[in-house]
Amino acid sequence: MATLASFPLPTGWRGHVDDVVVDDAHRGRGIARKLLEAIIDLAEQRGLRTLDLTSRPSRAAAIALYESVGFVRRDSTLMRYAGRPASRTDLTAERAHR
Repeated sequence: MATLASFPLPTGWRGHVDDVVVDDAHRGRGIARKLLEAIIDLAEQRGLRTLDLTSRPSRAAAIALYESVGFVRRDSTLMRYAGRPASRTDLTAERAHR
């Protein structure tokens, strides 16, 4: 499976690839490459200006695959906001009481 999210920004439509996953039993058959190629085709059909993805540095084989289909490493600092710690605790407690 692979996920393509596309969204409008003032500078044009952009895309983000998430969750490129192939079951262990089916790896090594070119499935991830075909998924990525299909996503790139869809991104081009949608007229997306850019297509981004992130990967942990330890995933060397995945990074090599991404680069082989045209993704280029960027000098970037990825930052994420996941909510205030108290908010996450409150949400967890609320879900537990449902």
